Amino acid sequence: MNVLLINGSPHKSGCTFTALSEIAGELEKQEIETRIFHTGTKPIRGCVACGKCRETGHCVYSDDPVNECIDRMKKADGIVVGSPVYYASPNGALLALLDRVFFAGSDAFAYKPAAAIVSCRRGGSATAFDVLNKYFTISNMPVVSSQYWNHVHGQTPEEVRQDLEGLQVMRTLARNMAWLLKCIDVAKGTVPYPEKETMQYRTNFIR
Repeated sequence: MNVLLINGSPHKSGCTFTALSEIAGELEKQEIETRIFHTGTKPIRGCVACGKCRETGHCVYSDDPVNECIDRMKKADGIVVGSPVYYASPNGALLALLDRVFFAGSDAFAYKPAAAIVSCRRGGSATAFDVLNKYFTISNMPVVSSQYWNHVHGQTPEEVRQDLEGLQVMRTLARNMAWLLKCIDVAKGTVPYPEKETMQYRTNFIR
């Protein structure tokens, strides 16, 4: 079993990475393989609603990390998305990536356990955390919880490492993720996935 941890910060080894590393370390102790995928610092364009991804399962644009991220998420058993907090929201580049990733690949992510974590200096973490979870809850993905909301605080990695409660939240999240992955693994072949209804009803509010 393996978990993909997406570092949505432009800083490859910054505060978000520090929190994700705490999760990865605990997952490894639980015999779950991990990989941290950094979204990088190059521009990531937003979705242009062309609809081509419905035909191919990949975004029509291949000059940024989106399609690589889709492929890695398809291979992963569990997913953790991490972001710094910018103006009480996740990093805009990460949101652009996730919009395109989930438009193109969300059918393949169904029933993969997922979690979001955010890093902030002081405030805005709750709203940023909420935004990230929306991607999972619209895609039939079980959301993994912890003992508190998945936030760490600090302006530098050194300060994040002083947030002892935040780090404990990360480790608890990792153990809960490992437990759920192992439960799903045991249930394979015995407990079928939920029956999926055809999406035949699309109720618009103005007609």
